[in-house]
Amino acid sequence: MSGSTRRKPGSSSRRESQARRRSWCCSFTVPPSSPENLSLSRSHSHPKTLSSKPTNSSVPNSPLSTKSGLSLVGRTRIDPRRILSPGRVSPIDSDPTVHSIIQEEQEDPEEIITAVDSSVPDPKPESFRAPPEISDNEASVFDVRLNLRGKTGGGCLVLELNSQVLSTSSEVFAGLISEFKRNGSSSSSKMCRIEVPEVENLGVFRETIELMFEDDIPKRLSKIGVYRSIDILEVSAGIMFTKGVLSCLKYLEAVPWTEEEEEKLRILFSRFKFDDVTTRDILARLYYRNSVDSQQHLARQIVWSITSCTDANARNELKPLVKGLLCRSSVYEKDQADVNKEDLYSVCQSCLSSIVCLFEEASDTISSEKLAKKEKGRPLIERISREVDNINWLLEILLDRQMAEGFVDMWADQGELIKMHENVSPMVRYELSRVSALLFIAMGTRKLHCRSESRSGLLLAWFGPMLLDFGWLQRCRKGLDMKALEEAMGQTLLTLPLKQQYMLFMEWFRCFSKHGTECPNLSKAFQIWWRRSFLRGSETYAIETR
Repeated sequence: MSGSTRRKPGSSSRRESQARRRSWCCSFTVPPSSPENLSLSRSHSHPKTLSSKPTNSSVPNSPLSTKSGLSLVGRTRIDPRRILSPGRVSPIDSDPTVHSIIQEEQEDPEEIITAVDSSVPDPKPESFRAPPEISDNEASVFDVRLNLRGKTGGGCLVLELNSQVLSTSSEVFAGLISEFKRNGSSSSSKMCRIEVPEVENLGVFRETIELMFEDDIPKRLSKIGVYRSIDILEVSAGIMFTKGVLSCLKYLEAVPWTEEEEEKLRILFSRFKFDDVTTRDILARLYYRNSVDSQQHLARQIVWSITSCTDANARNELKPLVKGLLCRSSVYEKDQADVNKEDLYSVCQSCLSSIVCLFEEASDTISSEKLAKKEKGRPLIERISREVDNINWLLEILLDRQMAEGFVDMWADQGELIKMHENVSPMVRYELSRVSALLFIAMGTRKLHCRSESRSGLLLAWFGPMLLDFGWLQRCRKGLDMKALEEAMGQTLLTLPLKQQYMLFMEWFRCFSKHGTECPNLSKAFQIWWRRSFLRGSETYAIETR
């Protein structure tokens, strides 16, 4: 076609032949210009749309519009542009005349005419066959113009469609088209215009309409992908496109999801109510429908299996995984039930009981009958280290969930372990001080808050063993920050009453004067205690501020 909008001879028959092979066409548009007022078109101002009995038909729970639903609109006057066949677009006159436009419409009233915004790239039109139950003559008639207006950005999409296809596929469009015909507009030459305002995603809506003309919807969805198919499912549910909804659900149930896609499905199912039989398989993947009792003890079963695991490599792999799942800062924590505190403490008590038995074996206080039943395949040091690692791992989970106050009292009450500590080799007993070190660091860094009696009981019980084991902790740190431990021990001591501080600081002073660097360096905390105990008033304030 040349720069003029007039057709060449024979073009009408060719267009009629091509029209039988397609059931829709579309283009991205700005609000159409009026051929009666070309000055408005040249100045890019929006023409008025004449309304002929607009309806207020809205879509319940539809994602298409938040304020108004689908509606019938009057005839819109538009600029001349023709889609002659799928994939080929005619050029546009730079300055068309009103006479030529009106003459074109009179010569071929069924010609497809749309206005295209030059700032938007031309989409590639695709040809789709009508459903088998619709004859070719019916499918070749474009008697519905669907005008989609974007919610943001002011975009617009116009689709020329067949009313039979829309009515057969969508209950919402069937109702609107039926209402249009009941209002006396049953003439075959008159176009039914439907406007959908505030569409969230024009591309998704267009793809949903395209599925109505697809013979193999699952194949098309597999090309689109999961994330986009969820959007199409939302639009299909809004316009009551039953075949599209069923196809999307069937496809989504058969493929894996990413976490983002799973969360998007959860949000969608919270907004829409689908048939239980249709969504049963997908809901079974989204929600765990088991008894409440089994869910309450699930964390205990997982934790117990890790603490009883004998394979070191598997245990080291599983501990960070489960800790990440149970921590409050975990990205996986959503609306899950809270971890049962009693279950975690029961596992801690079991690990403590195992350590007591191992120290009895190390101190030769266990009977030969009981010793025969113990695990003898691995060295004693390795078994003790494994149980201490388990306790520290559980303690980190308790600290993260702010449940560790009770463990302070539990650890302070291990009088039997404290007695055996003096009789066991230093290369074995220092493992116990690793537990005390983690508690001291948590208290000194203000991550663990407990009563004064609990702090006093812990320090009176385990401060002496810590002084004896500090040298071994320096040589076998196992990830322990010794500087942080020294600072935290001093800060924790300063939280006690001054009388107890005096007793413990003097014990440290005697030990440090004999063993030097084999003991923790608490000189900074000792100075603070000295000033607070023996200096008064403004002198204390002046020194501490310096």
